[in-house]
Amino acid sequence: MSSHSKVKRSREHWKQKASRRGDETRYLRKELRRVKQERDTYKHRAQQAERQGTARQLQAQRPAHCGKPDLVWLALQLFLVARIGFRAVSRVLAVLGPALGLAKAPCPQTISNWVTRLSLVRLQAASRLVGAPLRQAPFSNGFIWMIDISIGLGSGKLLTVLALNAHHHQLQPGAPALSQVHCLAVAVAASWTGEAIAAFLQRVMAVLGRPAAYLKDGGTELRKAVRLVGERGLPSLAIDDISHLVAALLKRHYQAHPLFEPFLTACGKVSGHLKQTLQACLAPPKVQTKARFMNVHRLVRWAARVLQLSPVGRAAQGSMLAQLRACLDQLPACKAFIKRFHADARPLLACQQLLKTQGLSHATLTQCDPLVAAIPSAAVRGPFAHYLQAQLAIATTLGLAEVGLPISSDPIESLFGLAKQHGTGELQDAHRIAPRLPALCGLPTRAEAHQVLEISVAQQAQLTKGLTSLTKQRREVLTTPEGLDNLGREPAAPPVELLPRPKNGPNQREIIPISTGYTKAEGPQGRPQERLPCPARAAR
Repeated sequence: MSSHSKVKRSREHWKQKASRRGDETRYLRKELRRVKQERDTYKHRAQQAERQGTARQLQAQRPAHCGKPDLVWLALQLFLVARIGFRAVSRVLAVLGPALGLAKAPCPQTISNWVTRLSLVRLQAASRLVGAPLRQAPFSNGFIWMIDISIGLGSGKLLTVLALNAHHHQLQPGAPALSQVHCLAVAVAASWTGEAIAAFLQRVMAVLGRPAAYLKDGGTELRKAVRLVGERGLPSLAIDDISHLVAALLKRHYQAHPLFEPFLTACGKVSGHLKQTLQACLAPPKVQTKARFMNVHRLVRWAARVLQLSPVGRAAQGSMLAQLRACLDQLPACKAFIKRFHADARPLLACQQLLKTQGLSHATLTQCDPLVAAIPSAAVRGPFAHYLQAQLAIATTLGLAEVGLPISSDPIESLFGLAKQHGTGELQDAHRIAPRLPALCGLPTRAEAHQVLEISVAQQAQLTKGLTSLTKQRREVLTTPEGLDNLGREPAAPPVELLPRPKNGPNQREIIPISTGYTKAEGPQGRPQERLPCPARAAR
């Protein structure tokens, strides 16, 4: 091969090599540029993510902002659900203030005002309550009204009306609770007669309509009021509370028993002997003197268990059994009474618990039949069986014999007990308790918290005007020498009534009665005269 050919071939090889190097260089340059761009992008994203993470950490450390409606709702939850006092609610909010972003926690008086305004909100909303319709009671509002009277300090007596859905046992499991009832009306007066209660119920019916039935205890005033309202053209069935009925049966049968008073005396002495000793855990439970037979079965159950700890036979001197026998006083002599009372009360209380939880129906009555048959005393067994049949007839009339008829007024008893111990201080003044009763029924919602803030001071003053305060009277009497004479010269406080407002227009004082059919009567000339049912709705 000539030198020229060698040079030419070498040149072509160099060109190919240079071209290949150039392609690789350009490719590497492009890849390097792309890698740098991606690196910058990822670096920017990492820095941005780091800034966002730092911001989130700062936001998490920063206290959350609690709005005014949320604060009202939280305060109502603490008072009505956690059931702590106004001062305790204020202290809890002060502790949680930094975490909630609160500059200042509300004072106890502010929380008290919120509770009072919640009562006003619920009274205004009572006219919008709608119950499930009842075919057998087409002109009723579908609710069972619980009515009861309670006393506090002072001359005022509380009359309260609660509404419970007649289909409660179909809609809710378990016995009716305070959170499942609605407070319709509250009134305070020096005394309540059957005529006064009937007039008050008619004013409530003018706004809310006629109830399907009344659920009450065996008080004569309440019984007369229900009868008077029915005679005035607004009849409703009356359901007797099972707890009061059981207590009345036991009282009627055992109050005159010759061993009853010695039994109570022995229990009091045993309590005094056992306290401040090693056997203080065996002290008897406390039973109130008023409505004693509502809880006397607890005392009898305690006595039966204590006597089981002392079997027949001699006890060693100085032993715990000997010390216990020395404290029992005359309790062993009442053993026959304790055994008989416990045998009668145990089936009654078992039936009571079953009917409170599931309501009275054909199914629950079948479960109660063997328990009723096990009651030894015929004087207790017969009236209780008659009571169950009478209440079952009421359930059949209302169409609730298969669903379950509520026959327990425990919610209204719980309401009175809670109102007297919660938020009233040491003076259980009826005039202070009354404005808070509607707030204690049900659970507070955020919508109600917004409505509480919409209530003005003038509206609250309209609700609480005319309410006397025992605390104020006590302060004036104890600090002023002539305050005692002024107390006797003060005019009597007018009756206080907290009633729901109608949807449209003022309260109707006159109620139109509705007949359930028509009657025919012969006129003087023998021409038939027909009385047609009024088409207007009762209490409207």
